[in-house]
Amino acid sequence: MTDRIVLQGLAARGTHGVFEAEKADGQMFIADVTLEVDLRPAGQSDDLARTVNYAQVAEQAVAVLAGESLDLIETVAERIAAAALEHGLVEAVEVTIHKPEAPVGVPFGDVQVGIRRERDVPVVVALGGNLGDVRATLEDAVARLEAIEGFAVQSVSPLFETDPVGGPDQPDYLNAVLLGRTRLAPHTVLRRLHEVEARHGRVRELRWGARTLDLDLIQYGDPARQTDVLMDGDELTLPHPRAHERAFVLLPWVAADPAAQLRVGGRLRPVADLLQERSADGVRPGPEWRPTW
Repeated sequence: MTDRIVLQGLAARGTHGVFEAEKADGQMFIADVTLEVDLRPAGQSDDLARTVNYAQVAEQAVAVLAGESLDLIETVAERIAAAALEHGLVEAVEVTIHKPEAPVGVPFGDVQVGIRRERDVPVVVALGGNLGDVRATLEDAVARLEAIEGFAVQSVSPLFETDPVGGPDQPDYLNAVLLGRTRLAPHTVLRRLHEVEARHGRVRELRWGARTLDLDLIQYGDPARQTDVLMDGDELTLPHPRAHERAFVLLPWVAADPAAQLRVGGRLRPVADLLQERSADGVRPGPEWRPTW
């Protein structure tokens, strides 16, 4: 069940409407705003930074109600929804605008317009593994990612075989990159990736050690549109801090999206250029695969 923060009865006097009297005299408008947010991290940590500051959402909604005169309350609803989705943890928002003094011309109780809008963000996920039937594991991982509510697989790169780097002696890896879209917040995506890893027996006992499945969130958002999320936390750093150094990420990424870009040190770089600057020795085409989702 989706966690929610509900703001009901946000009210302000505004001048929205198509008639001159509405724009001159104004009337009361009321907004109900429901935010879909993963509240588990906040509930477990008691940390305000892990939830949404609903006072700010309320202030933004009231500012729209009392602000620029608009003809349609549909537009009022859209602007409130857009402002709510700017808060990085909000995955979806429902907005209902009430116009109880609307010039309907007959007796009535209320006029309402309700909308629902979801976050829709491109994401890049790197897949890899070197224990067991790796190709079957990666194929299953792709299907399980598609099955996550709020996550959609768009495309998957060919497989590449990679020599292990660092750590103990271990088998070669198979690697791929998945391109998807999601309404889930970054930390929620990360938790879902870890859940899929756990289903395949992934444990984190030895750094750089062999593993059945590795799913890394490389990028969240579109850097070309300045919508990529930048964060540096104990649990999650975005973009992935070592992706630009790893040919086993860059090669499949370019294969999946030749125009891909990555922010490196605050600077936007084509992934193809990053790949040219690094040796791809030890990374070679892998076996054929046709993952389904």
